[in-house]
Amino acid sequence: MRPLVVLPTYDEAANISEVLRRIRAAVPDAHILVVDDNSPDGTADLAERDAVGLGQISVLRRPRKSGLGSAYRSGFVQGMAEGFDVLIEMDADLSHDPAALPSLLAAVQHGADLAIGSRYVPGGTIPNWSRRRKFLSRWGNRYAAGMLGLAVNDATSGFRAYRASVLDAIDLTRVRADGYGFQIEMAYAVVQRGGRVVEVPIAFTDRVRGQS
Repeated sequence: MRPLVVLPTYDEAANISEVLRRIRAAVPDAHILVVDDNSPDGTADLAERDAVGLGQISVLRRPRKSGLGSAYRSGFVQGMAEGFDVLIEMDADLSHDPAALPSLLAAVQHGADLAIGSRYVPGGTIPNWSRRRKFLSRWGNRYAAGMLGLAVNDATSGFRAYRASVLDAIDLTRVRADGYGFQIEMAYAVVQRGGRVVEVPIAFTDRVRGQS
């Protein structure tokens, strides 16, 4: 498989170098596409500097802050045009541990069309969240799953890997939601096209450095 990690950024200068190093350590053969929305703090410049030493890193500079869903759509379109087999999405603030990337890729390699890094399957955790925050997140996921008929525990997770063929079957120009809504809409689109969804347990940790 030829995996591409799509990494949207906006003011992630405090985290970009570490996340790129950790991604490279976890999946040495993966290419990384940083999709930067004109970060005032110079995130894109730092990513291009790190690319020299780490290799297989590209930076897509967008003219303005246009939203998470839009960033992923742009990254997916570029990745598919360049022939990547698996498109991975994750946050740049280290809330998603790059060490979990091999597990997501293994799920796709073994037949998943969408592998979701899930907080709400056995083994998944959310350290340091309050009980109220966990309840609201879990309830929101259950509500979305119930309304859409999704057999998915964590449809709002932004740590996931798509098989390129299932993305190719989705008209990304028609996907309009952003943020959590984008994740739900994309999971629904995969299921509607007969795709197989697998959830892989992850630990989700709030950002420690910076503010995006």
